Amino acid sequence: MNAGLVVMALQFRAPWRLWWLLLVPAILLLYAALASRLSTRRRARSRLDRVIPRDAPWKRHAAVAAALASLAALVLAYAIPMDYTLVPRDRATVVIAIDVSKSMIATDVPPNRIEAEKTAAKQFLGELPPRFNVALVSFAATAEIRVPPTTDRGALARAIDALQVAPSTAIGEGVYTSLQAVAEAPTDPAHPKDRAPAAIVLLSDGATNTGRDSLGAAKAAKQEGVPVYTIAYGTPWGYVTENGQNLPVPVDHAELHAIAAESGGKAFAAQSASQLTSVYQTIASAVGQERVYVEVTARYAGIALVLAIIAAVGVVSLGARWP
Repeated sequence: MNAGLVVMALQFRAPWRLWWLLLVPAILLLYAALASRLSTRRRARSRLDRVIPRDAPWKRHAAVAAALASLAALVLAYAIPMDYTLVPRDRATVVIAIDVSKSMIATDVPPNRIEAEKTAAKQFLGELPPRFNVALVSFAATAEIRVPPTTDRGALARAIDALQVAPSTAIGEGVYTSLQAVAEAPTDPAHPKDRAPAAIVLLSDGATNTGRDSLGAAKAAKQEGVPVYTIAYGTPWGYVTENGQNLPVPVDHAELHAIAAESGGKAFAAQSASQLTSVYQTIASAVGQERVYVEVTARYAGIALVLAIIAAVGVVSLGARWP
């Protein structure tokens, strides 16, 4: 791509054509001069002339403004603009890491956190492009790769349904094991040396109480270029019952937010099944698309067309002297 004039992220492959933008202020000055002259003539009209209906000034101004804006947009299109836009990714690796600690049986999210999570996670699979490799990792006191990266959505759904809760929470181990899963992703036969982008989607409702430090795991993920999208799932008033006692299991947002920030991902929170589904949809959109630098001439040509239509309607309105 040729070097061009930079306006924020916008660049132009033919920036010298932007000189045509000088036509916009030149025409504006000409219009101002003609409008001033017309105003002087109207003040000198006879009484008979004054009873003839006049065109509303705002219509003229609006038509001219739309025409000039259309001209400016057309010049930008003529200069061949380049800008970032979102396009679907052809391939990627996504690791779904699910907390299966005992606090996930809390019923503050009906029927309970783990069952609602299973339903949302399976829906998330359907949101991802078919060519994406997806892995499943579960973690409690330890972490385990339940399904290595695969495009087999049926195997992933069955593994999600089979998840069972266990004691303790090792979020750091969940991140480290997810990185191991990323490393197991198959290469593209057409591009064996190109590593597909990867991301970890980690859901938890608690704080680390065993295993390696989660912040250290987040730093390792950042070094690998793998962002961690965290979901803090549950409500502040969740509890589980053990030995006849109700034990509070509120969500720890701080640790999950720190993991996302350190790894280059993003932190989310959900307190209901519907909110969790919405979060998964947002993440699917984020990991399923990438920002690329492309030519966006059509964008500005389209804007110029819309503005030209507005200007034309204004001119027709003035010419027809509609009431």
